[in-house]
Amino acid sequence: MATAVILGCGYIGIELGRQLTAAGHEVTGVRRSASGCEAIETAGFAAHQADLTDSDDLDGLPDADWVIFAASSGGRGAEAAREIYVDALGDAIEEYGSRAAPPERFVYTSSTGVYGDHDGEWVDEETPLEPTTDKTAVLVEAERVAREHAAEYGIDGTVARFSGLYGPGRYRLDRYLDGPVTAGYLNMVHRVDAAGAVAFLLTEDYARDAVVLVTDNEPADKWEFADWLAAECGVDNPPKQTKQERLADSDLSETARRRILTSKRCSNEYLRGLGYDLTHPTFREGYRAAIEAYPAN
Repeated sequence: MATAVILGCGYIGIELGRQLTAAGHEVTGVRRSASGCEAIETAGFAAHQADLTDSDDLDGLPDADWVIFAASSGGRGAEAAREIYVDALGDAIEEYGSRAAPPERFVYTSSTGVYGDHDGEWVDEETPLEPTTDKTAVLVEAERVAREHAAEYGIDGTVARFSGLYGPGRYRLDRYLDGPVTAGYLNMVHRVDAAGAVAFLLTEDYARDAVVLVTDNEPADKWEFADWLAAECGVDNPPKQTKQERLADSDLSETARRRILTSKRCSNEYLRGLGYDLTHPTFREGYRAAIEAYPAN
C-alpha cells in the first residue's frame, strides 16, 4: 500500500483521506491550524500542522509515494491565489523533488474556471484555456507548474480539474429556492466524487502527466435545476431572471459580472472512459440527502 500526504487537507482533502485510508493506504493530512488538524484526526487519519508558505515547515513534511496539493487561497483575490497556487505549489514540488526518496506522483486540484466563456458549448481536456479573470489566469499557471515543474524532478504530475463542488455544508439550497435564479448552466461534482476520482486515478495508476476534468454526468440548466429542487422540497418555484436582467444591476461586482458571462458545459467522458463510476452521477442523486433534511420534508 502507498503513503499519501494531502497538502491543504480541507473540504475535499478530508474526504480523500477517508477514502484512501479505508482502502488501506497510510495518509497524512496537512493543515495550517490546530483546529484543521483536529478535523483531520476526527476523520480518522494522521494530521501534520504546517504552513505551506513557510519553507521551514515544508522541511518537516513527511515523505510520501503520492502528494496531493489541495490547498485553498480562501476565496481571496489573485495575489493571494498566486501565493498558494503558484508559489507554495512550486515550493512544495521542489521540497519533495529534492528528497532522497521523492514521490512517484503529484496531484494538483484545479478548477474549471480556467476555461473561460464558451457560450454554453461543451468543453473537455482538449479545449483551449481562456481564463477571464486574474485569479483564473493564476490557476492556468498553476496547472503548468504542477506538471512541468514536477517533471523536472522526475515526478509525474496530474491535474484534477474540478467543476463546482457541493455536498455536506455546501448545498446552498436557499440560493436556488429563494431566487431569483439567473439563467445559465451549472457544472457540478459532489464532494464524494471529487475525492473519489482523485483516489481512483492514484490507486489505479491513471493519468500520469495528464489533465482530468472531474465533473458529473449532466451539466444542469439553472432554471430547470431550481424548479426540480423546489418540487422535491415541496415549495413554490423560485423567481427567475435572464442574464441581461441580472447584468442590469448597478451594484453587481465585476467578479460576479464575469461569472454570469462565463458559460460552458463540462464533459467527464475521459474520466468515465478510464473506468470511474460516479457515486452521484447527477444532481438528482447528489442532492437527495439535502432534500430529505429540508425542513418542509
